[in-house]
Amino acid sequence: QVRLVESGGGLVQAGGSLRLSCAASGHTFSHYDMGWFRQAPGKERDLVAAISWSGNSRSYTDSVKGRFTISRDNAKNTVWLQMNSLKPEDTAVYYCAAAPSALNYLSRAAYDYWGQGTQVTVSS
Repeated sequence: QVRLVESGGGLVQAGGSLRLSCAASGHTFSHYDMGWFRQAPGKERDLVAAISWSGNSRSYTDSVKGRFTISRDNAKNTVWLQMNSLKPEDTAVYYCAAAPSALNYLSRAAYDYWGQGTQVTVSS
């Protein structure tokens, strides 16, 4: 069992920045690839960014490339999502999730464990 707790969400003006954190506990953090998903009202929960267990491989959805950065520190059992140049369309609940490292971390189906989510609201 892996427990994930997100923090760092809030209200920010367009063009601003936020840094989301996800603290993990339970099983060995380095055995999991990690992802950040987001879900806006009435929409599907989509993958925003993912990082391999080692941190050597990262992937981003096209709409956030160049603006968001995912990182992790296995010694601190933490993954972050740095979000810059935020836009109103980034408004959503953001979820941290963990996938066993043997699976395809680009697939939502690979993720076994989820946090409770943190709200990000970007005003225009």
